[in-house]
Amino acid sequence: MTALGLLLIGIFLPLFPFSMAFNALLERVTQPLLRSLLLVAWPQVGLWVLSTQTPEIPSWLTVWALATSLLYAFRLAAMREIGRWTGFLATSAWALLWLPTYAGIPPSQLWTFAAGFSLPLVFLSLLAQMLERHFGAAYTGLYGGLARRMPRFAGVLVISVLAATATPIFPTFFAMLHALIVSQPVPAVVLTGIWLIWSWAAARLLQGLFVGPAEPSPELDLPVAATWGYAAGLAGLVIAGLILTGSRL
Repeated sequence: MTALGLLLIGIFLPLFPFSMAFNALLERVTQPLLRSLLLVAWPQVGLWVLSTQTPEIPSWLTVWALATSLLYAFRLAAMREIGRWTGFLATSAWALLWLPTYAGIPPSQLWTFAAGFSLPLVFLSLLAQMLERHFGAAYTGLYGGLARRMPRFAGVLVISVLAATATPIFPTFFAMLHALIVSQPVPAVVLTGIWLIWSWAAARLLQGLFVGPAEPSPELDLPVAATWGYAAGLAGLVIAGLILTGSRL
């Protein structure tokens, strides 16, 4: 693998410090459709470039990928702004795609794992933008009691966060499980720690949004049609995860 090829792939399958390019771009893109496209397409470009390189992945590159993922997992636990929280989780998750590649899985077979990581993040990004429209910002701790004020929104957000942080039986769970199976013992332990930090960060995020007194405000809630749309999308993720990803274990 050439230095230029590593640089290019390290941007799209993020390796620190190249990972800063994605987070800087995501922060500047505010249009919902463009943000969604960015979250879906970014790792797919990395996998495509990696497939054209046909490289032999050195072991030190997996250490780099794990260190990047761990760094962003810790940053995730301290992040209060939901848009940047989404970007940090994306970076942490996509860096882990190096592990099955090192184990010999062709990049062309990992597009479903990348999509499984990305699609729940699209939901989170759209929901965060709804909070920004209603409250002017999407920070945890800035306003509480959303479970009472916006019950439909709260339900969709909780399930989206669970889907994004590899909770059974969403595609991210099978992707993480597959990465664990093909990893050596030490990387597998680090990967498990990253997974636990994701769960901790998810609990902190939800606590900062839903805990606390609040007066009900039904007029601010997610419309019923949109709620069913999100529900259908999340159900589709579960079905796709079972069919496409579970069959590879």
